[in-house]
Amino acid sequence: MKFSVLVAIVPEELEQESIDAAREHGAGGITVMSARGISNTVKKTFFGLTYDGSQSVLVMVLEKSLSLDVLKSLQSIVNPPDKDDSKGLVFTLGLEHLAGIDMTQVEKFEQHVKQTL
Repeated sequence: MKFSVLVAIVPEELEQESIDAAREHGAGGITVMSARGISNTVKKTFFGLTYDGSQSVLVMVLEKSLSLDVLKSLQSIVNPPDKDDSKGLVFTLGLEHLAGIDMTQVEKFEQHVKQTL
């Protein structure tokens, strides 16, 4: 079985919606980290202070074929088709070696693969 790491960087206000979407599409455990982004354009706020907002970084290990479904579901949240601007970034990375994953999660991945065949 091959695995991928999916990383989603989303605005804090979209964190729970993104987690729910990932879980709906088969993600099990999700690591959530707080982050602060700096964009290429400076945003001015009150008294001339700049603030780009807080982001959440969601990291999950997924079975490779499942990762595309989760990525597409998150893409619709961070980059909706009816909007011109993106509110986040979602990408996957292939995994070569993996240790420490919960075997019940591996069993769920195997069941998902069998259902999709």
